[in-house]
Amino acid sequence: MPNATTQAFIIGVVSGMRSALGPALVSHRLSQRPSPDLGRLNFMRASTTATVLKVAAAGELIGDKLPMTPARVNPGPLSGRVVSGALCGAVLSRSARQSVTAGASIGALGAVVGSYAFYHLRRDLTRRGLADGVVAVAEDALAFTGGLAVLG
Repeated sequence: MPNATTQAFIIGVVSGMRSALGPALVSHRLSQRPSPDLGRLNFMRASTTATVLKVAAAGELIGDKLPMTPARVNPGPLSGRVVSGALCGAVLSRSARQSVTAGASIGALGAVVGSYAFYHLRRDLTRRGLADGVVAVAEDALAFTGGLAVLG
């Protein structure tokens, strides 16, 4: 399994792709396995938190395909993705007994990278003739499998 820094960055990228998916995957993993005390972040270990975040992630997967959904790189959506990535990075770093601040920063950076990279990739692929829905579903699959893989 990758170290906490790598996990924080990659789950940040996942959060940049789908803002609720990163926290849902992290919370699910923590609720299924024993982990050290997370202090103020202990709420992420609760099965109720994992369930709520999974429902939010499922809703986002649907909402992402709607034409009125704003671009992820607009200030509001981007801010949410950065917070999501930072939360995931902080939790993963805390559970590995590493710096929460560094983990949050790395997760936030991953979210910015993921947001812009996949925004431009999706835009470019649809401009080349691929259906947006097909590209969006492929992105969903990549985010989900990538998140699962990095969390082990």
